[in-house]
Amino acid sequence: MPNMKRCEWCTSSDLYMEYHDAEWGVPVFDDQKHFEFLVLESAQAGLSWITILKKRENYRKAYDNFDPIKVARYGVAKKAKLLADDGIVRNRLKIDASVTNAQKFLEIQKEFGSFSDYIWGFTDGKPVIGKRKSLEEIPAKTELSDKISLDLKKRGFKFLGSVIMYSHLQATGIVNDHVVSCFRYKVRHRG
Repeated sequence: MPNMKRCEWCTSSDLYMEYHDAEWGVPVFDDQKHFEFLVLESAQAGLSWITILKKRENYRKAYDNFDPIKVARYGVAKKAKLLADDGIVRNRLKIDASVTNAQKFLEIQKEFGSFSDYIWGFTDGKPVIGKRKSLEEIPAKTELSDKISLDLKKRGFKFLGSVIMYSHLQATGIVNDHVVSCFRYKVRHRG
């Protein structure tokens, strides 16, 4: 859709546009998809999102298609293999955090029935509609992301600060931050 009006941040590459058009801001209720975004977003800390998108397929292979049960069981040997994998971000703290986060993710599933129920519970199951007119109006974090990040930190999660959690909320459609002139904003609000 080359002539469609999009959010400005995605127009620099085809990969960004594909991600924007098909995924970003679409409500996610699947726990494995939530876990995928949590791993990718925590890996992104200090890097650009396009860097992570380019490595996404490698992450899927390296992380057993983001199966939190398998990732929660990763031991020293698997972590060493991940640290040597140049197809992903090779950062020991981020890799360790992904395993810890998988373990904590499973605890949330046990407590709430699903991670999706847990995270959507912060908005009573309804998307927060940003109604942003420009990219400059989109915040890096909000009170909602502060609250979720703090709760996750208390539960033992790592590398999921408020800015990363706001990215998660946007990516998974819990917050719709498509600018109002973007075709994805309009499509989401027909009817």
